[in-house]
Amino acid sequence: MAAGTRNKRRKAKSRKAEPQVKKGSEWVGVGQSGIHQSGLFARRDIPKDTRMIEYVGEKIIKAESERRGNEQDELGRPKGDGTVYMFTLNDRYDIDGAVDWNDAKNANHSCEPNAATDIIKDRIWLISARDIKKEEEIVYDYGFDLSYWRDHPCRCGSEKCVGYIVGDEYRKKLKKKIKAWEKKQAKQAEGGE
Repeated sequence: MAAGTRNKRRKAKSRKAEPQVKKGSEWVGVGQSGIHQSGLFARRDIPKDTRMIEYVGEKIIKAESERRGNEQDELGRPKGDGTVYMFTLNDRYDIDGAVDWNDAKNANHSCEPNAATDIIKDRIWLISARDIKKEEEIVYDYGFDLSYWRDHPCRCGSEKCVGYIVGDEYRKKLKKKIKAWEKKQAKQAEGGE
């Protein structure tokens, strides 16, 4: 009988050691988004400051991240989908989240986010920024700078949206850039310049 008990313990131990991969998490799941393709949605009411899901993938050095990010962008651009799943982890490493088992990559950008990201002990988490209702889409501010703003149209539909995916701190400056760009386009259309 003691041998049988020992075997049960070994089996239980080995089950714990195996990675548990599941769609989404206890808090969120993947569904069809009104913003862009797939999205993350609350499975139940989520209190503020809850770690909802970890952003996972392959940990790679910055140079490889740059190479892969450019490659992902080039492959997606002809289809109108410049989706890149690189996430900055620290000064040396990024996470390439373009893997099947990273459901967090489905979280869309919004100019009025209900979530934020945080790096806790070298792990990237999506955390609720406020109380979130069941079935609400989980969205966060991607924080893009102004480098390639025209390449990233925003479809979030919020009142704060400037039409392109850029971080909150860049939106006022982008509004000015858009006005100048539109003015230039109108002038060119009239045959002015």
